[in-house]
Amino acid sequence: MTAAALELDRVSSGYGEALVIREVALSLAPGEIFALLGKNGMGKSTLLKTVMGYLPLAAGAVRLFGEAVAGLPPYRLARRGVAYSPQEQALFQDLSVGDNLRLGLADSALFAAGLERVGAFFPFLPERLRQRAGTLSGGEQKMLLVARALMARPRLLLIDEISEGLQPSIVQKLAEVLRAERAASQAAILLVEQNVHFARAVADRYAVLKRGEIVDSGRLDDAGAESRIVRELSV
Repeated sequence: MTAAALELDRVSSGYGEALVIREVALSLAPGEIFALLGKNGMGKSTLLKTVMGYLPLAAGAVRLFGEAVAGLPPYRLARRGVAYSPQEQALFQDLSVGDNLRLGLADSALFAAGLERVGAFFPFLPERLRQRAGTLSGGEQKMLLVARALMARPRLLLIDEISEGLQPSIVQKLAEVLRAERAASQAAILLVEQNVHFARAVADRYAVLKRGEIVDSGRLDDAGAESRIVRELSV
């Protein structure tokens, strides 16, 4: 039996003694896109930071491809094929587009192959390798963030609120890219979102996080799934 790409087993975490996430349990199969939905302040980003090793576990277990990884630093998770695209501005604004992309690789010798892959998704990137990242438009910066995460062909991709503030055409483009990446590499993708329409366009399954706990979950193509999600997000 194939191990889950990501398994959270009753995970609790937070900041110091203040718990933000409480006994969260979910799993992603290889090649699955999973949407974690919730309003601001419900613990979605905290959960991703816990998975990525930026925050310690208070209880429970995190397993990547069957291996317990609690306590491992982020760089060691990256070496295991995990890529993270955070919500907060994570580009180096004064570095070039090319230098930002290189930061997604452990070995610069892989840059040409990585650029060819992400350039097929985002054709403007190879044309602007020397442009300072901070001069890109907001949508272009979001695409650069995703491209950087894809450079090393990750096995698990964690993406935090990538559609926030973007015009519909760019959101549609990002949806196409994530579906294409899944089809090409069988990467598992954990997508943190508030945009229900974007989640439905991309993901297979979902869970709604409210005050650090999962209150609803299921398949996004189930009858009534969208209305349940909207109801939970509106309360």
